[in-house]
Amino acid sequence: MSGNSRKDAELSLHGCAIPAARLAPGLHLVATPIGNLGDISVRALQALAGADVVLCEDTRHTGRLLAHFGIEARLLAYHDHNADVMRPKVLEMLKAGKSLALATDAGMPVVSDPGMKLVRDAAAAGHGVHCLPGPSAALAALAVSGLASDRFLFAGFAPARGGARRKWLSALADIEATVILFESPHRIVRALFDLAEIFGPRPAALCRELTKLHEEVTRLPLDELARHMAARARIKGEITLVIAPPQKDAKEASTEEVLQALREALKDKPAGKAAAQVARRFGLPRRDVHDMAMKLKQT
Repeated sequence: MSGNSRKDAELSLHGCAIPAARLAPGLHLVATPIGNLGDISVRALQALAGADVVLCEDTRHTGRLLAHFGIEARLLAYHDHNADVMRPKVLEMLKAGKSLALATDAGMPVVSDPGMKLVRDAAAAGHGVHCLPGPSAALAALAVSGLASDRFLFAGFAPARGGARRKWLSALADIEATVILFESPHRIVRALFDLAEIFGPRPAALCRELTKLHEEVTRLPLDELARHMAARARIKGEITLVIAPPQKDAKEASTEEVLQALREALKDKPAGKAAAQVARRFGLPRRDVHDMAMKLKQT
């Protein structure tokens, strides 16, 4: 007889009925799948089925999700373009004792969507606000990246325009935490080259289409990652980028090591950018390194 007598288990959800009582009055934040529909929780299904109204970004998108699980619900659109008009109406429904489920197209409500103001106003009015946690692209990417997860910053989407994006990224460069960003496929290459210039060659992970059929995680230093993605003819799908925190050299660098790094950086960068890159690499004050760069340029 085999030492391992455990038999394979077989799980079937098709045809199973899940009880869904009417949801308690209040606002319920319901996380929905970021790709794979199987990631939805039983509690989320019960909330969507038991709510008086389901608030969602796109009623067609959420309607397809509900139809997949055989749920009928009253759907109302709540998104960036109508939030200011809809919020007072939603608060009136809460005042009337309605149970409302708030869902986004994918992931956790309030993360990069207009739900924050609704949560704030509902709580201020004394209504119950409850969270049904679940899928999150930011946390999924952090987990699979292999990068430090003890301290991290989710920064959302960078500005679309180059100058504003570089200024925004520069403010993140010295934060001693793993940084998580969302980016669109048509801007990702430009964003990666900006990141490589501002952050230096830090380890990073580009997570594309997480939990979906064509899921892909590419782990490379930022400069290599920028060139790797630029070589592609076409980039598609939802992208989450995870970037390691700044790493200071384990040993104190000598003046000659800093000068040599500056000489290399000055070959293709102006003094300010070269100094910023070297200062981050060695954990030195930018002003001191900039002074060294200016002296090098004068010699």
